[in-house]
Amino acid sequence: MSQTEGPSKCTWKPNTTEQTPHTTRKPVKPLLMNTILENIGNTPMVRVNKVSEGLKCELYAKCEFFNAGGSVKDRIGYRMIQDAEDSGRIKPGDTLIEPTSGNTGIGLALAAAIKGYKMIITLPEKMSQEKVDVLKALGATIIRTPTEAAFDSPESHIGVAKKLNAEIPNSHILDQYANPSNPLAHYDGTAEEILEQCGGKVDMVVCTAGTGGTITGIARKIKERLPNCKIVGVDPVGSILAQPESLNSEIKSYKIEGIGYDFIPNVLERKLVDKWIKSVDRESFIMARRLIKEEGLLCGGSSGSAMVAALEAAKELKEGQRCVVLLADSIRNYMSKHLNDDWMVDNGFADPKYVYTKSQEEEKYQGATVKDLQIGNQPITVTANTTCQQAVTLLQQHGFDQLPVVSESKKALGLVTLGNLLSFISSNRAKPSDPVSKVMFRFTTSKEFVPITPATSLASLQTFFENHSSAIVTENDEIVSVITKIDLLTYLLKHPQK
Repeated sequence: MSQTEGPSKCTWKPNTTEQTPHTTRKPVKPLLMNTILENIGNTPMVRVNKVSEGLKCELYAKCEFFNAGGSVKDRIGYRMIQDAEDSGRIKPGDTLIEPTSGNTGIGLALAAAIKGYKMIITLPEKMSQEKVDVLKALGATIIRTPTEAAFDSPESHIGVAKKLNAEIPNSHILDQYANPSNPLAHYDGTAEEILEQCGGKVDMVVCTAGTGGTITGIARKIKERLPNCKIVGVDPVGSILAQPESLNSEIKSYKIEGIGYDFIPNVLERKLVDKWIKSVDRESFIMARRLIKEEGLLCGGSSGSAMVAALEAAKELKEGQRCVVLLADSIRNYMSKHLNDDWMVDNGFADPKYVYTKSQEEEKYQGATVKDLQIGNQPITVTANTTCQQAVTLLQQHGFDQLPVVSESKKALGLVTLGNLLSFISSNRAKPSDPVSKVMFRFTTSKEFVPITPATSLASLQTFFENHSSAIVTENDEIVSVITKIDLLTYLLKHPQK
């Protein structure tokens, strides 16, 4: 594997008659597809209308999250396998190993699953759990590596991949960092689509850079067809890909996934980039949330980086000119990250316009607590020795779907629910004559129902109700009431926000 920038090995030139590695694989999407691999490429170009306010030029987003695996990396994953098959390098049954930030791994694993290859992915620990889950579902073996490990360290995702390659027979590292199929996928595919969709009228293209294959392939083709089109590269603060080198004054870790590196990949030709813009986490994640909320573009964090840079770079364009920004992947990989309000707040990325914060919740309820709900009725409870039949009768009589279970001294033990009773009795795991202790949720062992006190804020109660249907209110370990979402809604209706 090669991890240093060197002279381009591509021998192709416009109108050349020499043998070159180019094999144009223009994607065609039939109405009836033989496999999902035919849904890679031909992604839509969507006008950005609200976020672009203030720009004189047209701004279009190339939405790569519409690829089969959810990212621009599907293109190179499939292309690398196709080219390796055509050259005879790999055959079904072989093992493919790839160090990746996740998306290339998903693209490779998708193709490997369909074509019959074993797949091993080495992945830095900072990458999202969603990526890991998708890779596992596709049948890949995942090996996590330290995020802080330098690229040339044996402990890095690249170092571990090399070690596995040396140990496993019939294994191959297709190597997105040096494989010409990486930029070729974009030279022959992505760039051609941009030119065709825009009718040959493009004045600026903005891309983030990771391995650099995307921006290199697109830039080469665009520059050949439209020499005056400006190519803008986006590199996160903490990475060293940008030029001039003075832009890379701060080397540190960052939260954005899939872009930037601490080395220059061989497939990246930085001389093709007219201007580099450094991105920061906070602006990137907030912009990603803006794109979701204002444009309906369900994109990942690096798409936010690209859009922030595009808005800055496109200020120099005039009316009638056009800027294209590439949105690399979808929100699917980041459901527990920048899509999650708590994650945004915890990492210092909160913006009240796009992230709903705890302080906004508290303001809505003006400091009210569970006590202010004024639930005065003494709750109907059962003991652990109450039979399932007796519990069902009580539920029917009162129209409840759950009953608190208490000890003889009135201490809260758990909860018996209509759903659990039905599940146990219908599957013969419990009989009507069995005590409810056999089917109840126990507060000491179950996370399903968490006790709430009269002092619990209504803002916290609302958060609790996002995952629970009811709350047991306890005081000194004794149950004082059972509240449901209807109680909270009733309070809101009686106390409208000012």
